[in-house]
Amino acid sequence: MACPREDRERDELALVCERGVRAVDTRGRERPESECEIRTCFQRDVDRITHCKAFRRLKHKTQVFLQPEGDHYRTRLTHTLEVARVARTISRALRLNEDLTEAIALGHDLGHTPFGHAGERALNDIFPGGFRHYEQSLRVVDRLEKDGQGLNLCYETRIGILNHTTGTPRGSLEADVVRISDRIAYINHDLDDAERAGILSPGDEPAIVRERIGTRNSQRINAIVSDVIRTSWEQDVILMSPDMAEAVQVFTDFMYAEVYKNPVAKGEESKVGDILLNIWRYYVNHPENLPEDYRRIAETDGLERAVTDYVSGMTDKYVIDVYNDLFVPRSWQVR
Repeated sequence: MACPREDRERDELALVCERGVRAVDTRGRERPESECEIRTCFQRDVDRITHCKAFRRLKHKTQVFLQPEGDHYRTRLTHTLEVARVARTISRALRLNEDLTEAIALGHDLGHTPFGHAGERALNDIFPGGFRHYEQSLRVVDRLEKDGQGLNLCYETRIGILNHTTGTPRGSLEADVVRISDRIAYINHDLDDAERAGILSPGDEPAIVRERIGTRNSQRINAIVSDVIRTSWEQDVILMSPDMAEAVQVFTDFMYAEVYKNPVAKGEESKVGDILLNIWRYYVNHPENLPEDYRRIAETDGLERAVTDYVSGMTDKYVIDVYNDLFVPRSWQVR
């Protein structure tokens, strides 16, 4: 029987252009492993991320609206999946490595906190070393998963996860695709959710957005993705055309003004900091009540680091449950 992995690696020589990262050219894993007979190294990264605990927790973490009452609002998990689909479409059209692109996309927000960026800001103020979700995403895959062993992902996947939001070099065009896909996904689906929540109404977006990008979610995504593919074709950088970049920047500024900083949409976020601070302080003062795996991390990485890892990994609902258990008096049961 032929080795399916080797067949796929040969296929990549034709399917993935020279500007992309072919599986046979990976810089490898921190801990060397024997190859899988079926999957390439980047396919294995996709599977490891998809099956890890941090990935599953994303379904109960905020994207924009805190604990929304409704079945159709995005969560951090659905955001991640939308980023992955946009990114794969761009990578396939540009003849880049779809598997590496997908691995980076699926892992890029694993370190996100409960309550979205409000939680990130709170932990950044609380933890003495500061907190940035992209650094925590790398820590999740390197240190926290698999009982402290980490997922042992390929170098290219790890560097793409770490640098998906910053201006530092991302190491590959596949990582650049994820960075731009993240933005394409969130401004569009957050507009959709804002309209569903009654924060915005269809047609509120600026005229340049309606004229150059579109008036419907699918129309806007298709327009931006198509522009990125045309503009980036046979280039060493992933980018939009000047006209599209201008419209997308106006779109982004509009979303920050009308949604991300809207007091109606964000009115409950002021409570997040106090809740997380109280929980964080409790476990710093009572380390014996940390789960066993985080107590082990405290022994090697320090108590405050371990508590920050634990709190940042909590889901929105679990934070509320922990807070109520620790700080809200229970009603007296009289029989």
